[in-house]
Amino acid sequence: MIGGSVGNMIEWYDWFVYSTFSVYFASAFFPEGNSTAQLLRTAGIFAVGFFMRPVGGWLLGRIGDRKGRKSALTTTVTLMSLSAILIAIAPTYDQVGYFGAAVLLVARLLQGLSVGGEYAASATYLTEASAPGRRGFFSSFQMVSMKLGQLVGLALQIALQHTMSEATLSSWGWRVPFVVGAVGAAGIFWLRRNLLETEAYEELDGTGADGPAPDRRGTLRGLLEYKREFLLIIAFSMGGTLCDYTYSTYMTKYLSNTAGLSKTDAALVSFAAIAVMMLIQPLAGALSDRVGRRPLLIAFAVGAVLGTVPLMTALGHVTTAGGAFALMLTGLVIITGYTSISGVVKAEMFPAHVRALGVALPYAIANALFGGTAEYVALWFKDAGMESGFYWYVTACSAVSLIVYVTMRETRDAVFFQPRKAGEVPESVAR
Repeated sequence: MIGGSVGNMIEWYDWFVYSTFSVYFASAFFPEGNSTAQLLRTAGIFAVGFFMRPVGGWLLGRIGDRKGRKSALTTTVTLMSLSAILIAIAPTYDQVGYFGAAVLLVARLLQGLSVGGEYAASATYLTEASAPGRRGFFSSFQMVSMKLGQLVGLALQIALQHTMSEATLSSWGWRVPFVVGAVGAAGIFWLRRNLLETEAYEELDGTGADGPAPDRRGTLRGLLEYKREFLLIIAFSMGGTLCDYTYSTYMTKYLSNTAGLSKTDAALVSFAAIAVMMLIQPLAGALSDRVGRRPLLIAFAVGAVLGTVPLMTALGHVTTAGGAFALMLTGLVIITGYTSISGVVKAEMFPAHVRALGVALPYAIANALFGGTAEYVALWFKDAGMESGFYWYVTACSAVSLIVYVTMRETRDAVFFQPRKAGEVPESVAR
């Protein structure tokens, strides 16, 4: 659990720190226009990284199914380290014009490749490494590590805000978190090289003629045998990933750019609310092991459909940090029904020979279309003078996911691995 999740932490630290520090470096790469226009351009580059996630999902999902979960995990953290270094040394507009923005774009493309495979690799690894009946609890630590990475980024932002002036942060201080991310990724690479492979993959790897044909493992041809599950995960993820990015990644900007809170107060509010959310993930995961996955998913979607418009409206007019914390935490508690178990549900839908690819590719597509564009769409609505349109957009996407949750089958009792006699096909393959 530690080996599979701690690397996930640094991956998502690097991924989210771009967003949290963009309020400082947006003007360094895009000096023209007002603050919203500058943020809109950096959000566009942020969104482009998401459109590389399907490519990363296919490439690293294939590696995970053909070379092993461990191999995919080490590859993702290597790519993330390279992207962090590129951002840390990217030249500004004053130095080289828009070439600096091009370097930023390349770095985000590398991050997209990395994160596109990281989610599936860690979800598959943690789920397969968990004991039956405890998969919801143990796999929830994937989201714990993701939010911990985000909290580390926010904590560093708060520390830098209290030790540097805003002018210094906008000049060069914003580079510090990316240097930290590159160094951290190098350490995680060593840790992941020493992970044990999961039994489910080793059993699959040793099935020989009794298992799936080698040319179907981790391939699109093999995955297309599960078209229904593929499409289901896209619709399944639509509302959840959009709400997650709205209430976590975008919220710091929303509180400062719309509600008018200071950047320092907005960062503190986000840190505190996400910290509480992180702590309740294992509780929700453990609850899903008892009552099933569908009740939690349905509760999330109902809360998102009914609560998004009033919550976002109230957050846009909040005047105190305490009020902002209470409202933001309410939204994060609602989406915990999705975030705590989304990884395990996806992994439970596929057999071992296409599990990593099956989790990675459709989820990456959903993130490219909905999660990665959340900030851009929100800022576009704001720039157009109709910000409330974004709230209804989130509500509509959540309603689509609600239909999926109500009609999908329960996945809690899926069998991943069990000891077998020679010549006997594993249950995960037989399914």
